[in-house]
Parts: sequence; structure tokens; C-alpha cells
Amino acid sequence: MQIVLTPEILIAAYSQGLFPMAQSKDSPYIDWVCPENRGQLSITKMHIPKRLAKSVRQMKLKGKPYEIRVNTAFTLVIRECAAETSVRPETWINEEIVETFIALHEQGYAHSLECWQGGELVGGLYGLAIGAAFFGESMYSVQRDASKVALVHLAARLYHAEFEVLDTQFVNDHLQQFGVYEVSHKEYIQALEPALRKKCKFNVKDVDEKTLIDNYFAMRETEKI
Repeated sequence: MQIVLTPEILIAAYSQGLFPMAQSKDSPYIDWVCPENRGQLSITKMHIPKRLAKSVRQMKLKGKPYEIRVNTAFTLVIRECAAETSVRPETWINEEIVETFIALHEQGYAHSLECWQGGELVGGLYGLAIGAAFFGESMYSVQRDASKVALVHLAARLYHAEFEVLDTQFVNDHLQQFGVYEVSHKEYIQALEPALRKKCKFNVKDVDEKTLIDNYFAMRETEKI
């Protein structure tokens, strides 16, 4: 159906387990989706392939291959995620969704994790943070592993900020390598409701990206993950 989205409507919908998907990039029609089985990633126990883990741990604050930035190019990230490409000829992100998420970003709810290389944005992801829940929306990459690196940095940030839920909406082949799993709608809501009541700050100011990663992997080594 054709829906007029607002930031308030989206926050209420996500808080109840719903999310919007346009029928196509150019379609004005949006469906509210509530999967019977919901895709999730563990923040602390997310599987990280060895090669990717090595690459992430070797990165410096402004090192190679990528520099990680947060919320410096949200509009660019969401528009790249919405773009149709040869490997992704159709997307579910239409202009109304883009504009509403930009408004949510301006209000401090929607965030982007970005990979930069030589001053150019080469990949990243965006999502919505409410309480202690982060709803991952979409990711993209034009250089090797850029979106994967952004996902690991996202997990490190969520761990530091004591988030409890990392929602992926669905399970797909790309997320299988990170240990994505499904829970029933009932289980999802049982985890979501207390997470929404908790106050977490996505924009942590007390540590840099390298420290976030170092602390995250130190925790994983202690827990033998």
C-alpha cells in the first residue's frame, strides 16, 4: 500500500517488530514486513572469518586498507545501498524510505559505518538504533571486504556501548559467514522489549576505532570465541 512515512511511524514500527520495504526502488508502494522467523547476529559471538579478522586487527586508526568513519556520510551510504547495480538489479529502498531515514539520522537514531580509501567512500552500512537494539538495514561495497570490515567495527561499537540486539531482519548467504541465525517472532519480541527500555549511546566519544577493535578482540580471546 502507499504509506506516508515519518520518523515517528518508523520508530513505532521497529519497536513492534515491523519494518518497511518498498516494492521496488521506483515504486511509491511500501509493505510492512514482520517475518515469522527473524535474522539475528550475536554481538559478542559473531563469527569472523580468520582472514577478515587478521585484516581488521592490523588496521590502524588511519591505516590500510580502510579508514573507518562513523556518521560522516550517512546520505551517501544509504543512497549507495539503494542504488541498482549489475549484481543487485533491484532494491527495496525507495526515495521515501531514504528521506525518512535521513530525517532519523538528523534526529540521532539512524547511523552509518563507513570505509574510506584515499579520501573516497568505498563501502559501509547503515541502520537504526533504539535503546539497546540496532536494526541493520543494508550494506554495500565497491572494494574488497569493505562492508565486512564495517560490520566488524559495528559489532565492536555495539559491544562497547552495551547493546543487546543486532537485528538483520532476514538470513541470507552473505550473513551466513558471520553466524547469522533465526529466532521466532515471539522470541524476537521477548528480547527486543527489554532492549528498547535500556539507554545506550551509539555515538561513543571516549574511544577511537582502533581501541574499540582491540577491546572487542581481547574480549573474544578471553571468551575463546
